[in-house]
Amino acid sequence: MAEAILIPISFFLFVFAIVYLYFTTRNKERMALIEKGAEATIFFNAKKSKGPSIGKILLLNLALLLIGVGIAIFIGAILENMGVYEGVAYPGTIFFMAGIGLLSGFFLTKKMEKED
Repeated sequence: MAEAILIPISFFLFVFAIVYLYFTTRNKERMALIEKGAEATIFFNAKKSKGPSIGKILLLNLALLLIGVGIAIFIGAILENMGVYEGVAYPGTIFFMAGIGLLSGFFLTKKMEKED
């Protein structure tokens, strides 16, 4: 019983420690640079990069992946009713359709980058 409680607590402590170390180290680096006379503008990206943002790309790929998995489950159910073994129908179609979804996300991302 105690292991079931200790594992999530240790996981969250581990994540907290990494985040804490990241931010304190970043703050110390910035303070050292400011003390040496560097301007604060070096910490901010002055120019906006062209092309879609990382968030849009990630959201597009995640959406297409989930759409592919949903369609795959539907196709797997149809194949199972047609007589294909369940252990082959579901995993096979899920991997296949997820791959198609990620591949289409790659091509759509490439197209988005060309437009901007």
